[in-house]
Parts: sequence; structure tokens; C-alpha cells
Amino acid sequence: MAVSALRRDWLSKPLFRWAAKALPTMSDTEREAIEAGDIWWDAELFTGNPAWRKLLDTPPARLTDEERAFLDGPVTELCAMVDDWRINWELHDLPPDIWAFLKARKFFGMIIPRKYGGLGFSAYAHSEVVRRISTRSLTTAVTVMVPNSLGPGELLLHFGTDAQRDYWLPRLADGREIPCFGLTSPEAGSDAASMVDRGEVCKGTWQGREVLGIRLNWHKRYITLGPVATVLGLAFKLYDPGRLLGDREELGITVALVPTDTPGVEIGRRHIPAMQVFQNGPNRGREVFIPLESIIGGVERAGQGWQMLMTALAAGRGISLPSLAAASCAFSAHTSGAYARVRQQFGIPIGKFEGVQEKLGRMAALAYQVDAARRLTCAGLDAGHKPAVISAIMKYHATERMRIAVNDAMDVHAGKGVIDGPRNYLSNVYRAIPIGITVEGANILTRCLIVFGQGAIRAHPFLMQEMSALADPDTRRGLEEFDRTFWRHAGHAAANALRAFARAWTDGRFAPAPRAVGATAGYYRQLNRYASAFALVADVTLATLGGALKRKEMLSARLGDILAELYLLSAVLKRWHDEGRQADDLPLVQWCMESGLATIEERLDAVLANLPARAAAGLLRFICLPWGVRRRGPSDALTQACAALLLEPSPARDRLLPGLARPRAGEALDHLARAFELAAHCAPVLDELRRAGIKDWREGAGSGALDSGQAAMLEEMERVVAEVVEVDSFAAADLAGRHATARCQPDPGE
Repeated sequence: MAVSALRRDWLSKPLFRWAAKALPTMSDTEREAIEAGDIWWDAELFTGNPAWRKLLDTPPARLTDEERAFLDGPVTELCAMVDDWRINWELHDLPPDIWAFLKARKFFGMIIPRKYGGLGFSAYAHSEVVRRISTRSLTTAVTVMVPNSLGPGELLLHFGTDAQRDYWLPRLADGREIPCFGLTSPEAGSDAASMVDRGEVCKGTWQGREVLGIRLNWHKRYITLGPVATVLGLAFKLYDPGRLLGDREELGITVALVPTDTPGVEIGRRHIPAMQVFQNGPNRGREVFIPLESIIGGVERAGQGWQMLMTALAAGRGISLPSLAAASCAFSAHTSGAYARVRQQFGIPIGKFEGVQEKLGRMAALAYQVDAARRLTCAGLDAGHKPAVISAIMKYHATERMRIAVNDAMDVHAGKGVIDGPRNYLSNVYRAIPIGITVEGANILTRCLIVFGQGAIRAHPFLMQEMSALADPDTRRGLEEFDRTFWRHAGHAAANALRAFARAWTDGRFAPAPRAVGATAGYYRQLNRYASAFALVADVTLATLGGALKRKEMLSARLGDILAELYLLSAVLKRWHDEGRQADDLPLVQWCMESGLATIEERLDAVLANLPARAAAGLLRFICLPWGVRRRGPSDALTQACAALLLEPSPARDRLLPGLARPRAGEALDHLARAFELAAHCAPVLDELRRAGIKDWREGAGSGALDSGQAAMLEEMERVVAEVVEVDSFAAADLAGRHATARCQPDPGE
């Protein structure tokens, strides 16, 4: 006891004073964002010595029989109804029959529990539905996605009063109400605290009687489903100048439900986001009066809106856009592999050229990785976690990998992907990329400020406790808590330093790996090596920079990249394990691991090259990168092996690209699928002709080298491939009529 008191007074007290100045301070909005959600596998990675058995024992995400029936029934039926060209270029909206179908089959109520009339689906089922629809129509997918993501439904489930849930949730579930959520305004994008949308507590008339309520004035933009919404979830700053609710005048960000037929609400105008036609637009409120009961959660939730939004986003951000990104990666890999197999130049399929194989191999591996991470994240969500840091990782890295995959697909398709028309199945996906990059937290912000900035505090084993101790108004109690936590932290850091040193100098050969993981055991050891290095470098960076780390966004981004790669590579190993360690899938695992480990090493090197504390950087380099940057990423042979999986039908290809929507008969994707199938069937016949010195199948048919069935199959293949290669053209008069546009005017009042 005397030793503990001596340590506290002579060592911990000066450290307490130093840490109070060095560690970053947090505003209320920052604290609420950091405290939103919870931690999961990200916390294991921050220990520097993750418990792999805990990950491998996590039950894989699975569908119930009811969820599977919904995918095979209503979702398949919906996909068959969709004509994406007509939606985007002729109607500029979903047709009325699809809107009616979405409402009737409760697509807007997937997350709403059955007792309120919803479907009560798991996070994985929600993700699978969005993924499947995304491979047919992004406009349809976004329309389904938004009511089940951040918005009135989710906020009511988490925070609504019983009366609010009983009234609104059944109406949202069956489509009587179409919701949207208004957060972004011209003054406030990423910096939501700067919003000027204002509500004032006052008395007013509501449904013929005088009540205490809120008078609102706002201007929002970029609001998906806003032009057609019947109920608006609105974020605003609430003020109480008359002190009608208490002693405070400024209550803070608040969220409320506003029926869009309320006097003073202005909706209906549309944005056109990157030529996508899902309903999106601005809205405005002028002197709109609502009762206090419209605050989600009731008046006691006044001023808690930012915390509510961050809590809801902690889960939703891990489902919607990652599902769309996974669909785009799989769709790009599927179509590019098939096209590269049937499209010939110089007498051979273009998939035989190494330049094309480089793109195909990367697309195949990214499709494997993004879907692995999507499944793992859904498994965590369905286990009851709300991992805010992992959701941010998924939003950023899934959409960035989508950007790479779709760009690669455009390269492979060349002119086929450029010329618009009903035959072009890629260009609309390509145009939509910036939307995924921008929404639900712009990617620059997410990478530079959230992934490591939030993760370092939230997922670190000790930092949050230390900061809480430093902020304790009872200084003595805070010092005692700091003393207990700091020395545990010091022991943890010392252990990580020893682990990082031993694992780096032996290249991870003796790091632990779980049993029964087969050919991937070495990769578990490498992840252990880099996890301990990351944990140590993160601790030293925080200790040397303290609060200044907020302004070192490039350093924070690189550390966030390392954490993200550790998570994504964990997901890859987990998927391979869950799918029975299929030997044919191993090239995909190896490509992901080699690429990810090279990225980790490059980012680690860049952090140490730019860390302002040069002596500490030198010591860390000696401990963590004694041999320098040695990883070079996937070999050419490995990339070619991954590309080969896309060029021929096989069980491995089916595992890589499951659950894509079936094309409608006669459309471009149907021709592509048929051509790919015929190319595989005809390959042995064509090989026989080449060995016989016959270059043209017609010559073979005339010489008797082919029977009638073989000749008919080759003729059909030639016809279908010609249809696949064909692109659209339009008569000038038809084009002028089809694309005549209304005169664009600015939003009134802007």
C-alpha cells in the first residue's frame, strides 16, 4: 500500500499533469461520436496480440429459412421487373409498379420488428437483399437501402417512445409513409455542429389547440427520398429563449419527425447525383410548428440528437454502402471475366493477355476480400455488436475498393463500357462511384479523422479510461484511476515492444497461429507481427504527439490504414476458414494477404518517416522494421491464378461470385452469360480444330471435321458473341427527343 501511494505521489502525479496537457481534449460532439456504438474485433487488434480463436469461433453470418425465401421470392421477382435503362434514361424514376411492389412486399420495413408489421430481418439478410438488388439497379437498391439505414425507422427503434413506435413503425413497414432524414445543409456537411437550422421552443397551434412546441426554420440538401417523402426526420439546433423547458437556452442538436404536409414544409425539387435518378433533393421549412411530442424519444431527448445519430450510424454504416460496394466488385469481376473470355483480339480471348489478367486478378481478389469483410461485419452486427470503428473502416475501404474494381472493369471492357445504351451494363455503375465515396461520411474525412482518431480512443485497451480519469472533476479520484490505468498501460506497451521486436527480427516465424488453419498459418503469424508493431507505434505516436495528432491527418490516415488492413485481412482468413479451406480459393487468399501485408509495411514505413519525434521514430524502426520494406505484393503468377478463376466456369468461381441477380431474357447480361457458357463448351472442339490445322469452324464443318451438333453450337456462339460485342447507336432525332431536358433553375432561396 505504501509503495502504491509512493508511486502515485512521486510518479503518477507528474504524469497526470503532463497527460492532462498532452492528450487531446474532446468537444461534446466529439465525445458523443467516440462513445457511440461499441468495440469488437478492432479492440483485439489494438491489443497487439489478437486472440484468433475468438475470431474463428464467431458464428458465420447465415440466413434463416424465411430470409432465404424472401431472397428467392420477392427479391428475385423485383430484379426481374427492373429495366435499368428505362428507369435512368426514360422515366428518371422507378416506375409506379415497382414503387407499389416495394411497399406491398415490405422492402422498406426490413429492419422493423415483426410486432410492428415489419420483416424483422438480420443485418446479414438486409445486406444480402441490398447486394442482390445492386447487381440489377443502383437506383432500386438505394431506394430500398435508405429507409432501412440511418433514418426515422432506426432512430425510432433505438430511441422512440412507445407511442411513437406504435404509430410510426407500422406505417413505415407497409409503405404508407416514405421516410427521409435531413442532416446535411449548405452550411454543415462533415461539420454537423455548424448547422444553422434552428428550432425554438414556443407555444403554437397544433390540430386546433394551443400546445407547447417548436417553431422550425431549416434548409437541407442532398436528402435521399426527400422529394417523395411523407415524413421527414430532421436534425436541427434547439433553443429555448423563454426557458419553457428548464434553465438552459441552448439545448443542442435535436432530431424530430416532421410530416411533410405540415404547413411551411417545402419539398419536391430534385438533385441529379452523378446522373443517378434515385429520389434525392433539397427541402426547406419556414416557420414550421410541431408539438414537443415530435422529438424522437420525447422532450427528455431534446439536445441528444448528435449522440442518437452517431449511435444509429455505428451499425447502419457497416451495412448499406459496403453491401452496394460488394455487389459492384462482384459484378465487375463477373462481367469482366466473362467478357474477357468471349471477346477476341489477334485470334485469342483478351483474357489471355497479361495486361488484362492483371486487372482481372485484382478484381477477383477484391471481390473476395470485400465480401469477406461484409460477411464478417454482418456476423458481428447480428451477434449484438455495434462496432463504430469497424463500420467506418467498411464504409471507406469497401467503397474505395469498389472504385478500383469498377475502373478495372471499364478498362477491360474498353469501348463496350463507354458507349451508353441498353447494352451497356457498366457505365451507370461507374457514374455512381463518387456517390458512395461521398455519402455517410466523406471518405477523406473518414480516413483522416475517424478510423484511427476514433479507434485509438475507443478500441485502445486503456486510453479511454485514462482520458476519463483526466477529465474527472474530482482530481483525487481521477489521479487514483489514472495511476491504476497508466501503469497497466505501461506494462502493456512494454510487452508489445518485446513482441514487436522479437517478431520483426524473426520475420514472424515464431509468432503464434491458431490450430487447424492449414496453408494460411504463416499469414496468421504475419498478422500477429504487424498487430504488435501497430499497437506499439500507435502508443508512441499518441505519447509524442498528444493532442497535436488531430492536426496530423496524414499520419492518422496511415495508422488508420494499418488498422483497416488488419481487419480486412482477418476477414479474408475467416472466410477461407468458414468455407472449408477450399484449395482452389487459396490464390485469392494469398493475393489479398500479400497485397495487404505490403500495404501495412509501406504505411508503417511512411508513419516512421514522418513522425516528428525523430529519435522515437528511429527506435521504432529498429524494433518494427529492422530489415526495411521488403514486401512486394502479389507475384505475377499469383495474379494470373486469380484471373484464371474468372475466365472459366467452376465451383471456385461460383463461390467467389454468389447471389448475383439473374438477367432477364434477351438483355445484354443474358447474352453475356450465354456466350460465356458456350465458350466453355466449345473450347475443346476449337482446340481439336487448331490441332488439325483448321482455323475456321466453317472450314471444319465443310471438311467433315465437325458433326452437325458441334457446328450448330459454334455458329450459335459466334452469333451470341457478336451480340455481346455490339454497342448501341441512336438516330439523331430519337436522341434529341429522348434526352431533351427541362431548363434548370436554382433552388428557390439559395
